[in-house]
Amino acid sequence: MMDSRSLAAALLLLFGLATVFAQTSAPGQACETKNGTSCEECLQNVTCLWCIKTKMCITYPVRTILPPHALCPLNEARWGLCWMNFQTLIITLAVFGGIMIIAFLVCLFCCCKCENFGSKRSEAKMEKQANKTRTKQEERRAEMKQRHDDVRRKYGLSGPNPYSKF
Repeated sequence: MMDSRSLAAALLLLFGLATVFAQTSAPGQACETKNGTSCEECLQNVTCLWCIKTKMCITYPVRTILPPHALCPLNEARWGLCWMNFQTLIITLAVFGGIMIIAFLVCLFCCCKCENFGSKRSEAKMEKQANKTRTKQEERRAEMKQRHDDVRRKYGLSGPNPYSKF
């Protein structure tokens, strides 16, 4: 049982490494072979970066998050879309990310604030309902007492009880 698990883990590691090496070597050749072509043709491969200044198709430098200025200036680099430079793409994504974070925090604040406000409001509503029920019950109790007193007077039971002496 243990040997089969070790063998499976080793095979998965081997296939994973083979896949990684196959992916890193092939796109590098594909991007450099597209030098002298158009931006659209270069960017058909996701791993390629087009530099307008040098008109070269370059493999995107994955180890550095942003391509170095010596390779291609950010405002001249195109990745993904030919009409949007890399600098604009980064700024747009940063602004969008900031807006998403702010929206999340506002929603979180509003939910917490509204929850506390709602509980106070519901507590007040329940208290008002309880008071209303209590007053109705007291009115019914007074009406029943009045009716009972009327029945006692009608049959002469309202005075002192003659059997209380025994």
